[in-house]
Amino acid sequence: MFDIQREELMWGGRKLVLETGKIARQADGAVIATYGETAVLATVVSMKEPKPGFDFFPLTVNYQERTYAAGRIPGGYFKREGRPTEKETLTSRLIDRPIRPLFAEGYKNDTQIVVTVLSHDLENDPDIVGMVATSAALTLSGVPFMGPIGAARVGWTGSSYKLNPQVSEMEGALLDLVVAGTTDAVLMVESEAKELSEEVMLGAVMFGHKHFQPVIEAIIRLAEKAAKEPRDFTAPDLSEIEKVILEIAEQDLRAAYQLTHKAERYAAVDAAKLKVTNALIPAEGEPRFNPDKVKTAFKEVQAKIVRWNILDTKSRIDGRDLSTVRPILSEVGILSRAHGSALFTRGETQALVVATLGTGEDEQFIDALEGTRKENFLLHYNFPPYSVGETGRMGSPGRREIGHGKLAWRAIHPMLPPAHEFPYTIRVVSEITESNGSSSMASVCGASLSLMDAGVPLRKPVAGIAMGLILEGERYAVLSDILGDEDHLGDMDFKVAGTEGGITSLQMDIKIAGITEEIMKVALDQAKDGRVHILGEMSKALTSARAELGEHAPRIEVMSIPTDKIRDVIGTGGKVIREIVEKTGAKINVDDDGTIKIASADGKAITAARNWIRSIVAEPEAGTIYDGTVVKTMEFGAFVNFFGPKDGLVHISELAAQRVQKVTDVVKEGDKIKVKFLGQDDRGKIKLSMKVVDQETGEDLTEKLKAARDAERAEREARGEVVEDEREPRGDRGGDRGPRRDRDGRRGPRRDRDFRDRDFREGEGDRPAPARDEPADAGE
Repeated sequence: MFDIQREELMWGGRKLVLETGKIARQADGAVIATYGETAVLATVVSMKEPKPGFDFFPLTVNYQERTYAAGRIPGGYFKREGRPTEKETLTSRLIDRPIRPLFAEGYKNDTQIVVTVLSHDLENDPDIVGMVATSAALTLSGVPFMGPIGAARVGWTGSSYKLNPQVSEMEGALLDLVVAGTTDAVLMVESEAKELSEEVMLGAVMFGHKHFQPVIEAIIRLAEKAAKEPRDFTAPDLSEIEKVILEIAEQDLRAAYQLTHKAERYAAVDAAKLKVTNALIPAEGEPRFNPDKVKTAFKEVQAKIVRWNILDTKSRIDGRDLSTVRPILSEVGILSRAHGSALFTRGETQALVVATLGTGEDEQFIDALEGTRKENFLLHYNFPPYSVGETGRMGSPGRREIGHGKLAWRAIHPMLPPAHEFPYTIRVVSEITESNGSSSMASVCGASLSLMDAGVPLRKPVAGIAMGLILEGERYAVLSDILGDEDHLGDMDFKVAGTEGGITSLQMDIKIAGITEEIMKVALDQAKDGRVHILGEMSKALTSARAELGEHAPRIEVMSIPTDKIRDVIGTGGKVIREIVEKTGAKINVDDDGTIKIASADGKAITAARNWIRSIVAEPEAGTIYDGTVVKTMEFGAFVNFFGPKDGLVHISELAAQRVQKVTDVVKEGDKIKVKFLGQDDRGKIKLSMKVVDQETGEDLTEKLKAARDAERAEREARGEVVEDEREPRGDRGGDRGPRRDRDGRRGPRRDRDFRDRDFREGEGDRPAPARDEPADAGE
């Protein structure tokens, strides 16, 4: 029934298996790639006829993660996978970028690639496995794909490179780089780095390129056994149409691309296009050429004129040389209520970037195959149609918005302070208000400025620059800070972000069959010069983070409590912590390790919440005087709330220096008094005293009372009065009665009294419940 073909190889210390012929046999190509215990199915289907009316290649890549792959059930009400996650969208783009330029020029058949994660061992990331499976499926499908490609992840330990590091090995890594390409050249790079040099980054790219060659060889061996016959496809010959277009509009187009202002240039190009259309596709009569072919040929002519100008004259569309960066203006603090804001303008590209600081409650929960985790740094990118002078549909963020936002996130993330030093959730939003050139790199610059304006202590400012390439045979030109037209008509989009000390993010997309190590080195060196220049322009607005947070930003104070006290702070069903939040107005987040974060824009609210929590977890110190409130009076004494939620008993004998007949003669419920904490008895009951505290000044009267008693005793002895051995006041003895004497003055054993245990009343902390027939010295 099945014609199963397999290829196996050891790759990066683990077995990689490519298998076809058993699953998804009706697709044009289907391969299951297994790496470790991570398995990914890639399928390819391409229509047999081109899609009419399209002047671009309609390729769609859908990467999807099934939670069953990790033995999990999706969260949410419906318990099934819904819209693509950010990881799925980013991986779809990651797979699309290196394969798109390898389809035959002129191929316009609707093509869909579906990549499904079937099994995930939580160690080998499925994105690389999915890229390998896609390359193999395309190679077997028979579509005009000039592959195969290989792909690899590269880590950097500080002294050596690591091929395909496992998920656990990436924690704290200095580099996370994905590279893809063919046998001869690199096609795509995506990375996040901890401020690494250009040499280290280039070495990582070439290391990955070298080590995915065995994968390409395995795919070729599999294709030799299982590939379908190549489809009959001949690229359309547009040379005659291009020649006619050059005769009609070459001079007009050359003049158009001498205009530095984008709107004027586009108007001139549109005029040349209309001239060609009227000549070759007249409104009346038979067209000289196929309208779709004329559109395609006109784009080719546009590209050739721009490329010829740059290679021949070393002069750009807007008159710059190859390495000059457009004029830059940086502004900060432009929004009064925002926690941090910046407006970064570079030529005709502009980003309004706003930073907002939040608390632990604002962290994003991410439900991934590896499990649920929390993210405290968010960077969102918005590209409204007005930024390019167009109208368009406004809706949820698309793949472009998510991809550009993640690129800027990777650039900024390595420079953020650790959470224990800056315990805020940070959200940055980049609104692209103008676009003609890399808006993602403008977002990096604006994000760095807005964060520093908000008072976020970035280790260093971060800037980004987009590089381009024009390659014709042996001639090439690397362009700094490319315009939109240079990106669209050029051969490379090479984005580099970082600090003066090194690179934090690198992304490269190639629109041709690949570039060499020599070109990459030139691009990296030229990008470094541009990046340093941009950082210098940014420093005119702000050189480092502001010393204090913005006026409207929340303040967060971090405190730590013993883990066995967490229960007391939260309370039954969260009762205690809810009360603290309601009464103080502060936001409170309690971690399992006892770390508590208190947040509020009002410093008084933070102080009140902090003191409240301290009163819950702290223990009173014996001999210390506290302010208290009488909460209950009994025949034998008064219960006083004196230390947060803690209550203690002031026995009737400790209310005043003189004998007290009735408790209510001295205190009543609700009275504010001062008490001294005497300690706890052998049953843990708290004992307090009023009589040893001056109720006006709070002075401790213990020594004065003792001195008065000693003086009285000496005076009585001087008068010849018989003075029996007297016990010290209970407040001074700490509850210890000491030995008793019989009538003959001999010491004897203390007669135990039959005290009944008293249970705490529910909800009243340390306050004991009253008991009938209470003895006079109850509570001691």
